Amino acid sequence: MSEPGPEPDGGWAMQIVVHLPRPGSPEGDPPTRRALLEAVATAVGRLVDAAYADDADPRWSAAFRAYEGDRIRKVVRRARGIGWRRVQDLPGVGVVHDGASVRALLPVPVADTPDIVRKLQVGGTDIIDDGDGGGPGDHPADPAVAAALAVVVNPGVAMTAGKTAAQVGHAAQLAWHAMPAARRRAWSAAGCPVRLVPVAPRDWPATTRNRAAVVVRDGGLTEVVPGTTTAVAWW
Repeated sequence: MSEPGPEPDGGWAMQIVVHLPRPGSPEGDPPTRRALLEAVATAVGRLVDAAYADDADPRWSAAFRAYEGDRIRKVVRRARGIGWRRVQDLPGVGVVHDGASVRALLPVPVADTPDIVRKLQVGGTDIIDDGDGGGPGDHPADPAVAAALAVVVNPGVAMTAGKTAAQVGHAAQLAWHAMPAARRRAWSAAGCPVRLVPVAPRDWPATTRNRAAVVVRDGGLTEVVPGTTTAVAWW
């Protein structure tokens, strides 16, 4: 359900595993698209925050510096059953939000991706949201808490749920670095909450021009052309 296509062997990547049970299964129902995207962005924010905390594990800090010195590539994979249970023991941060469960894993070189993660699928399932069934630009977000990061996905670009999740994750990561220190501390203390803000296509240019504090431009490896602005965020 994410970035389909071959995976380059070089460089680093953050693997993000999302729990996608079958509808009506004992594991529960799949999350809405909005909930999934907010959970992914929150998990990425918390993972970055943990890696750069004053008391961070030096191995986490070193991994993040190496990762951020390369492309901040993210691969979103789906899991259920034993596949989901197995990734819980890998280094990373888990988030449960409004029916969505995700785990953002500590970045590693792509060639060193654990087998239990590599076996998880990177395609095949998209998510229908509640309400009118639209994407995050069509569905109202939950009421925002004061510390939440606002993220808008480009309503004029068609992306799978997994690809979109990678983009909102990028937005959270860039925002963590761009925030003033006091604002970052407040976001961290609140648990790095994220709210998706619906924007009509006609309002997208003004949003990027007047509101955006960080802008995500995709490298174009999958689904969109290089340089496409996929998401923006502000606080």
